[in-house]
Amino acid sequence: MHQALVGSSNTGHFIQKPTKMVPQFLFSFSLILSFLLYCPPTLAQSPAAAPGPPGPANVTKILEKGGQFSVFTRLLKATREDVTLNGQLNNTNNAITIFAPSDSAFSSLKPGTLNSLNDQEKAELVQFHIIPQYLSSSQFQTVSNPLTTQAGSGGRLELNVTTAGNSVNITTGLTNTSVSGTIYTDNQLAVYQVDKVLLPVDIFTPKPPPPAPAPEKTKKGSKSAESPDTSVDNSGAVTFKCS
Repeated sequence: MHQALVGSSNTGHFIQKPTKMVPQFLFSFSLILSFLLYCPPTLAQSPAAAPGPPGPANVTKILEKGGQFSVFTRLLKATREDVTLNGQLNNTNNAITIFAPSDSAFSSLKPGTLNSLNDQEKAELVQFHIIPQYLSSSQFQTVSNPLTTQAGSGGRLELNVTTAGNSVNITTGLTNTSVSGTIYTDNQLAVYQVDKVLLPVDIFTPKPPPPAPAPEKTKKGSKSAESPDTSVDNSGAVTFKCS
């Protein structure tokens, strides 16, 4: 409220008369309140956490992404070798190379080949395609034969690799094939495509019979089975001794 002086020229007296004024402080308060309601203060956001290191490669997912390894993937799962492989790859000290047969490679087998195998033989067949070391394409030229597989090494489980230029050939004694492509590779896992199933001699040829037992040796000092009262001469006649 503001008071103004009002005077009269006739009387010479001045009278204070209240006048109205826009309350500017109320306008300012309303403006501030509106700002607080519609423009809330922005809180400082913590920076997003940096992504952690990538996990180990999953063998079955890699093969499924490849699109033509369904039979080999089923064998890995049925024999639980996929669990073994993924467990090994969780340890950075382990490295793996896999020769993965394509579906067409399994189709070229004689009908009923896989069904004729027992569970142990199926596991051995899968393990025969797995090398417990990382082999890049260039390392095939210097690797020592025979290669050690997850199933074993040498003898009836022999697996040899030779190179000719950029070609990598694999022989098992029953199978002769070559690496036809690279499916996946990093510094720990390498997966290569092969167009034939690697057949180990240990499974697909008859096992040799066990050796015959050695004859028993005659004990020293054993007496003749003949009667002490008889003797045999060279003519075959038996002579009786009379006491």
